[in-house]
Amino acid sequence: MGKKFLIFLSLAVSLFAAGQPSLVEVTKLVKGEVNPLQEFIGTVKFDKSSVLAAQNSGVVKAINFEVGDKVKKGKTLVQIDADLLNAQVVSAQANAMSTKKDFERYTKLLENKSISQKEYDDIKLKFITAQSTLKELEIQKEKKSIQAPYNGIVVEKSIDLGEWVNAGTTVAKIVDTSKAEITFNVPLNIINGLNKDKIYDISVGDEVLKSKLIAAIPSGDKLTRTFPIKFKADLDKVFVFDGQEAKISLSKNGKIDGLILPRDAVIKRFGQNVVFAIDEKMIAQMIPVKIVGFVDKKVAISAQGLVAGMDIVLKGNERVFPNTPVKVLNK
Repeated sequence: MGKKFLIFLSLAVSLFAAGQPSLVEVTKLVKGEVNPLQEFIGTVKFDKSSVLAAQNSGVVKAINFEVGDKVKKGKTLVQIDADLLNAQVVSAQANAMSTKKDFERYTKLLENKSISQKEYDDIKLKFITAQSTLKELEIQKEKKSIQAPYNGIVVEKSIDLGEWVNAGTTVAKIVDTSKAEITFNVPLNIINGLNKDKIYDISVGDEVLKSKLIAAIPSGDKLTRTFPIKFKADLDKVFVFDGQEAKISLSKNGKIDGLILPRDAVIKRFGQNVVFAIDEKMIAQMIPVKIVGFVDKKVAISAQGLVAGMDIVLKGNERVFPNTPVKVLNK
């Protein structure tokens, strides 16, 4: 962090020496009451996790994946030997075609009253039986192929090539990494302040997941008096691990005094939340802050050196460096 600061400071000095103040817009820091935030620790779980099993017995003829492979929905992961079944399907197809022709011929004969109703019913039964036999064999053949039920990543492989498997034998485990479900256990007074229409920031490692509340489970821990709440987040552009720790800050009961300003005035620098305060010499002073709560589209902060009435950079703060001159456009 010290090295990054020196780089920023060096650049700031260069800008100052060149006499090029940053153009910014400011907002006034005001005092108000807010509900303080409380941090909770939760767990990430992939939205879908499936254990795949053989639906038919036989010898494993092909394995078309390795652990860690990304697979598409419908991809054949395991093929169980179906040589005998394939021969039976071919025979059943020929029989079904033959009985279909007989059935069509007998239908015309019945219309012309050239055969009895019983003769027609007998051939109709043979036709229906042949079609049913073929359909049953085709279903059994399909069950010889184990396919990915959705796009995902294979995380376990439980069989080897040439191994005999029975119906129900586990062959692999696949997870859908495109969506995550994150669970926290919180007190009831926190749940009462949640909103299903709101987007919540959940920190997972170095990533921040934009998440929506999907459920508050009315069955809690009798010892801690906490209840599970579940959030869902899309993971299209990030990668997390199943079981990874997650953090969320939520408002709790009881208001406290805080310094309030628009959320855009708080930015990340050096891995921490900061604001840029403008002093009487029109110099930007970078001040680390702690977020203590939210009020609609504003944020409440606390920090040493900040007092109500100070000018804080609202727009252009991403281009401001510590101890650099600024020019305020909205004064």
